[in-house]
Amino acid sequence: MLSILIPTYNYFIENLVTTLHKQCISVNIEFEIIVLEDFSSEDYIFLNKNIASLSNCSYKINSVNFGRTKTRQILAEKAKFDWVLFLDADVIPVHDNFIEKYVSNLRDTTAVVFGGYQYDEKQPEISKILRYKYGKEREEKSDTIRSKNPYQFVFSGNMLIQKKLFLALNFKDDRKFYGMDIFFAYQLYSQQIVVQHVDNAIFHLGLENNEVFFEKSLQSVVSRKYFLVNKAGIDSLNPLLKAYLRLKKYYLTKPISLVFYIIKPLLKKNILSNNPNLNYFDWYRLGYICSLNSKQKT
Repeated sequence: MLSILIPTYNYFIENLVTTLHKQCISVNIEFEIIVLEDFSSEDYIFLNKNIASLSNCSYKINSVNFGRTKTRQILAEKAKFDWVLFLDADVIPVHDNFIEKYVSNLRDTTAVVFGGYQYDEKQPEISKILRYKYGKEREEKSDTIRSKNPYQFVFSGNMLIQKKLFLALNFKDDRKFYGMDIFFAYQLYSQQIVVQHVDNAIFHLGLENNEVFFEKSLQSVVSRKYFLVNKAGIDSLNPLLKAYLRLKKYYLTKPISLVFYIIKPLLKKNILSNNPNLNYFDWYRLGYICSLNSKQKT
């Protein structure tokens, strides 16, 4: 009935797996849980290897670090059931009936379901405040809000999908790119796949440091421009690309990149401060995407 697939890299996931395992047993369904370590360190392999002792659970290790996108592809190919539930390693279900809620959506008329993200009300340490603030303000949305713009809230870290659909649409390039959820969202959009959003969130626990999240965000901007900027209808899916395409239409990308060169140190200082302004974060990414033709440095 259900394959639960978890790619992980240097993260302790026993709590997540045991929680999911208990819920699957209580719902009394056919299931499997497959954890795939993406060439994690020996310390984390030692901590996580006991997962394999649980019934219907398997624990595997990549021989090299493939990255999350290819690791998900490998997991899907290993899955034995027609429905797969992808979860990131650094999450935990908000509700005790998390699996039950997803099982209720296993219908022939359903293709893909997103349960949403949630963040703890208590703020983390300052070193992680940028990722927390971004998640709290931009990702933590009710299913009602997400359903109004369904392709803008495609988060693969909590996704129930038909196995055959995932294998057909997943990004196949073996190179590592960040921010590929928007690529998958566009695949769903372009194929006119109906996206369903439900109230079945996970807590996102593994917040990156401010500098790490900032750099990954810029790498995600590169991916968007490289793969998606010329795609028909992409402006309806992604606010950043919408703004960029509007500037490009009126030949304003070069002036914006010049202004960006002047003000980017001030923007970056705020973004990495103890109280980051997400509008400044948006402006930095917009200036950065306008400047990518001439320079790649952040």
